[in-house]
Amino acid sequence: MGQITIDRAVKRFGDYTAIDHVSLDIEDGQFAVFVGPSGCGKSTLLRVITGLEDLSEGAIYIDGRDVSHVRPSERKLAMVFQSYALFPHISVRDNIAFGLKIAGESKDVIHTKVADAARILALSDYLDRKPRELSGGQRQRVAIGRAIVRNPTAFLFDEPLSNLDAALRVQMRLELFKLRKTLKTTMIYVTHDQVEAMTMADKIVVLNHGRVEQFATPLEIYDRPANTFVASFIGSPRMNFVDVVTTDETGLFFGDGNHLAIEKLRATPAGKAPSLLGVRPEHIAYSANAGFWRGVVSLEEQLGSDTFLYVDVASVGTLIVRGVGERSFRAGDTIFLTPPPARCHIFDGEGQRILTHAQADDSSKVHMNI
Repeated sequence: MGQITIDRAVKRFGDYTAIDHVSLDIEDGQFAVFVGPSGCGKSTLLRVITGLEDLSEGAIYIDGRDVSHVRPSERKLAMVFQSYALFPHISVRDNIAFGLKIAGESKDVIHTKVADAARILALSDYLDRKPRELSGGQRQRVAIGRAIVRNPTAFLFDEPLSNLDAALRVQMRLELFKLRKTLKTTMIYVTHDQVEAMTMADKIVVLNHGRVEQFATPLEIYDRPANTFVASFIGSPRMNFVDVVTTDETGLFFGDGNHLAIEKLRATPAGKAPSLLGVRPEHIAYSANAGFWRGVVSLEEQLGSDTFLYVDVASVGTLIVRGVGERSFRAGDTIFLTPPPARCHIFDGEGQRILTHAQADDSSKVHMNI
């Protein structure tokens, strides 16, 4: 079992509130990822769960047991840090076995558990080496092996891949994914990398200033962001936002006079007036001939498989467009952009979502003044 419940958790450092009344239910066997910008409280929340930081208010439950005042060593959690924290003077075998030796396990138990962990992590051929003889990815696997042999209720990872190069990060993501399938143990993973969050998580917790902005599956967060913070943080490049000048029950009017007809706009909650239109770069249709907005390409980022076009649109601002394999447009070119209504997100004046493309339909129409 490995269900973890966080009930109105608060953590203060003097006058500064790092965790602000956070409540979460992480199910047994779930892979939950805490993501957010630097200083959002994700690592502090992880340390509160492990007991390395004391709660100021609230409670932490593991399998229904209140562990808020239980010592870290008694919570049956295993934490893997950003730094490998290996002993350089002893072998891989002894690094993995260190905690078991401290706990007084027998030599036979230690041998069996170390061998099993090494097999799972493909470290069997490296057990007699010193950490300095290993690559960064292998060292991180040793740190994970040290956690595995403890048979914890849950694994907690604090940005474990941040010290690795890009190619090795991809490899380690795959290995962690396989490990999760093998162990079937609850895992909580902290990262600032949204690619790690989107590709590895069952559920993502998006944090901002110590508060939970959204807790949902990766695709739900991508398709139905709760607010403009989530919408701009998840997705690369970030979502485009355009100010709405006025509305009627049929659609939105912008500063250039264009009207975007959205038939289900009348279904938005009472008192929630549309203030911003959001549309992701990959959802904007573009053309050299005609479209909803006329703009000029100010910058072209050519990545080979993708091209990101930064387009200056009068009365609207700069919009980012993603084109797959695009080669036609260069800086200075005129381009026409169209936001498909069925792919648009609408937010109120406080940045909260009031309509998203899952609620709109493909019969919505575009009216243009070109």
